Amino acid sequence: MSLGNNYNPKNIESGLYEEWEKADFFKSNKGGKPFTIMMPPPNVTGSLHIGHALNHTLQDIIVRYKRMDGYDVLWQPGLDHAGIATQNIVEKRLLAEGVKKEDIGREEFILKTWDWKNQSGGAIISQLRRLGTSPDWSRERFTMDDGLRRAVKQAFVRLYDEGLIVQGDYMVNWCTHDGALSDIEVEHEEVEGALYHIRYPLSDGDGAIVVATTRPETFFGDVAVMTHPCDERYKHLVGKSVKLPLINREIGVIADDCVDMSFGSGAVKVTPAHDQNDYEVGKRRGLEFITIFDEAGMLNEMCGEFEGLERLQARPKIVEALRQGGFIEKIEKHTHQVGRCYRCHNIVEPYISKQWFVKKEIAVEAIKRVNDGETKFIPSQWKNNFDAWMSELRDWCISRQLWWGHRIPVFYCSECRNKWATIEDDPPRCPRCHSLGIVQDPDVLDTWFSSGLWAIGTLGWGNENDKKVEPNDLSNRSPNDLLITGFDILFFWVARMLMMGVRLTGKTPFREVYLHALVRDENGRKMSKSKGNVIDPIETIELYGADTLRFTLAALCAQGRDIRLSRKILETYKHFANKIYNAAKYLLLKRDLYAELDEITIETELGRYMNSRLNAAIAEIRGDLDGYRFNDAAVALYRFIWTEFCDWGVELSKADERSVGEIGAVFIEALKLLSPFMPFLSDRLYRALCKKSTSVTVAPFPKVAKRDLEIEESFNVAIEAIASIRRAKALIDQANKPIEKAYVRLYKNVALPPTRFIEKLARANKVEITDKKQSGASDISENLETTILIENFDLSSLIIRLRAQKEKIIKERDKLQGLLNNVDFIANAPLQTREKNRAALAEVVKILEELDARLKALS
Repeated sequence: MSLGNNYNPKNIESGLYEEWEKADFFKSNKGGKPFTIMMPPPNVTGSLHIGHALNHTLQDIIVRYKRMDGYDVLWQPGLDHAGIATQNIVEKRLLAEGVKKEDIGREEFILKTWDWKNQSGGAIISQLRRLGTSPDWSRERFTMDDGLRRAVKQAFVRLYDEGLIVQGDYMVNWCTHDGALSDIEVEHEEVEGALYHIRYPLSDGDGAIVVATTRPETFFGDVAVMTHPCDERYKHLVGKSVKLPLINREIGVIADDCVDMSFGSGAVKVTPAHDQNDYEVGKRRGLEFITIFDEAGMLNEMCGEFEGLERLQARPKIVEALRQGGFIEKIEKHTHQVGRCYRCHNIVEPYISKQWFVKKEIAVEAIKRVNDGETKFIPSQWKNNFDAWMSELRDWCISRQLWWGHRIPVFYCSECRNKWATIEDDPPRCPRCHSLGIVQDPDVLDTWFSSGLWAIGTLGWGNENDKKVEPNDLSNRSPNDLLITGFDILFFWVARMLMMGVRLTGKTPFREVYLHALVRDENGRKMSKSKGNVIDPIETIELYGADTLRFTLAALCAQGRDIRLSRKILETYKHFANKIYNAAKYLLLKRDLYAELDEITIETELGRYMNSRLNAAIAEIRGDLDGYRFNDAAVALYRFIWTEFCDWGVELSKADERSVGEIGAVFIEALKLLSPFMPFLSDRLYRALCKKSTSVTVAPFPKVAKRDLEIEESFNVAIEAIASIRRAKALIDQANKPIEKAYVRLYKNVALPPTRFIEKLARANKVEITDKKQSGASDISENLETTILIENFDLSSLIIRLRAQKEKIIKERDKLQGLLNNVDFIANAPLQTREKNRAALAEVVKILEELDARLKALS
């Protein structure tokens, strides 16, 4: 493909990805050192959002860099079955047809879910291709494929047999739509609610105790009223009983140190079946557990006339009945935390239910291994977060009341009541009594349980005969070298992989874990549809190209800091892509001046200089990529290509055509450095410039080489002299005009600059290096002074113009000074106005200084 006149991302990127895949460029290099990285599997229901774009861009930069550097790279791709999200989608599709899942049964529903997955799921995979991501797609996995199903069952059975998976009646986080949730699947938000103060009459008729609650509908499950033993207001009531409003059931008054005397009235209701703190009190003191609603949140027979109402819908009716009965002391506004389901945002309830749990003891060894340095977090402060969270770990609820997912491999015998875990799909008989009357547990595993095996299951753990796994993958590629993911799933996913990986394989699954921050809008706000500030990556690719989006995200990705993304920044880096494109066009225009660019020997002064600066960039970029400093690597690339190569290298080559091919060879190496960041543009330009080469995608990444510091110093002085002469010319209104002669006086013992480059770019017919100070229009810089003799220029009209300009600026200065010296103005003007005028004065003073300098030089 020939290059068009203008940079067009669509034309550049079209068709390239298909060529890369067809050529198997993404498959492993069997001869190199293994490098393994796991793609966090996106949900099968998902579509590409800007967080995905950041995550996969960072992974792809490292993968392409390592692949070009000769490593045997495996970037393991795949999709997560996303239990709750996927089931919700299929349920909604059925409901749109007037069908409930219960109408068709479990097996038929699962078949329909597989149909949806095969036809509509995984759209994000094609979107990742648009972004240019380069995993080995031949190894793509799905967390419910046959091999990973075997691994999940192996893990469950082993942990069950070791006593680390148990079943029991626990208090869990309960979503009345999605069932049991683990602690980190509950999102807490601050709400402006109400605190209800309710009178509980004493059974002896001698007054009442007032209790405060945010959930008045749960009082039907109260089994006690509790006060602090040191609270003098209630000491005389401890041991007595009260009657519950509306239903008159008697409960006792007890004392416990856990009561906060300053909250509400200092007396609290105790509802062990529906409150986490009360649950602990109930267990400790042997209290009764009274459940007042079912799994769907419908109130039961314990709630009297309110039986059959949904818990939240019943609240206002219950409060009204309490008010009419004279039981409401007062209702006041109260800000408090409410837990919501991370999927459907339903209000979550503490609820006692028989569930399956992974014991927290599974994490002990993983915590030790991380603290021994076997897994390194980047940035390092995330280790402190990991330690803090793991130190407060509770048993992990892993059972979910769904149909879509990994069904719990536990079976029950109806004859002898035996319960056992097995990797068999359909065990024919009970292993104890040989009865045929067996049934499997109806629940499925938490999605994060199967995701927790991702780093080892995809390498063959628990499914050794998997056709998608290479022999010895587990021994050669575990631990994985790197995991790149968002900090927001450190506990959802990374911690689970660590604890399960260590327990099941005896080693940590990762050597390094890089956690990136969030992508926000230009004002630092979280992106959301309601705010209208969402930047859609596919739309962005349409407008700016995948290369621009990738480079922008990398350039903004400083370790530990959120990214502020804007259209303005995207425009900046699209201009950068255009600059690179135009540099290639320049080299193609000069094609008759050189042979093949990848066969050129560097010999000229400029070639040596640009090659030395290239070597400096290579060392810097390699160091940044090895340290996962993506922004620093991108900035180094930008600085070298735009400033050093395009602004200076290309312009300097116009003074020596022999060097054009040599700077072209430097440009080819720069395209290799660019390839991990801008794979499409770099490959298209590489192919256009190197006809004999296949693709920059599989070219070797540039190695660090020795710099030529002497030639660098020489050209640095030349560039300084060019800039200085241009400033001196501007003093006498000759900025864009050729001049006869300029003098350069060097201050220090620096290398002599090559004057022909200065003459060409400063537009001076002659540049003389002198050790004597000259009189005329001068400019002083760090290492030198340049002077232009002014005898041959008629500067009278320029001096008149500058003096008039100075008079005008003096008037402006005096006006601003008068205003800022005015006591009334300072006392009454808004701060913003005062600051604006101070800034204007500073700018005027600066302009005056520049005018004085120019007039002095001209006189």
